[in-house]
Amino acid sequence: MKGIILAGGSGTRLHPLTKGINKHLLPVGKKPMILHPILKLQEFGIKDVLVITGPESLTPFAQLLGDGSEWGMRLYFRAQPKPGGIAEALNLGREFVGGESFWVLLGDNLFGESLASMQSHFPLKEDEAFVVLKEVPNPEQFGIAEMKDNRIVDVVEKPKTPKGNLCVTGVYAYTPKVFDVIQEINPSARGELEISAVNQFYAQAQKLKHHIFKDWWLDAGTMEDFLTANEQMKGTES
Repeated sequence: MKGIILAGGSGTRLHPLTKGINKHLLPVGKKPMILHPILKLQEFGIKDVLVITGPESLTPFAQLLGDGSEWGMRLYFRAQPKPGGIAEALNLGREFVGGESFWVLLGDNLFGESLASMQSHFPLKEDEAFVVLKEVPNPEQFGIAEMKDNRIVDVVEKPKTPKGNLCVTGVYAYTPKVFDVIQEINPSARGELEISAVNQFYAQAQKLKHHIFKDWWLDAGTMEDFLTANEQMKGTES
């Protein structure tokens, strides 16, 4: 498998920290945020990773990470010309992926569990996808998985009346079939191609496998969770 890390966005929820820097370059514990998902992929044995970010962040990322040899990996970089949604950014990895299944991690999603704990769900069939869920106290702020008989039957983005509290985190796995799915979805009201629409496609086709995080998970894109993530990392890093 290969890996894709999506590290774009303007980081407005972390202003003023991000007025002059990509949020994924901010420190979380003793490491820049971007290193946490990279090391999760490394622990799983992934060697080839594509980092997708905004054009203005390509040079800082390359200066920080180099070619990945420091971690026994091969890192590649590609720019998303302008914000167009997570699914649009993911689509930029089509050539990189080739014919392999691959992980997708959002660069600001931090978690304690190893990807190896999810190995029983693999390999994916060509028409399947995989997401990781986590119980949250505020489901109206996330993409929520609607469950029936332990299967995901729908994914609803920020529901006003949530049918459950299992949020779809920024940890996914797909086969190259996902790029055909991206071509089928429509832009959201804000004009972007949303990853929730992609996952909803698989859910409604009963092809969306899942794992529920047993350990901690944080979306460090908000100031509150960014500070919590730094607290979480205290004493856990060498």
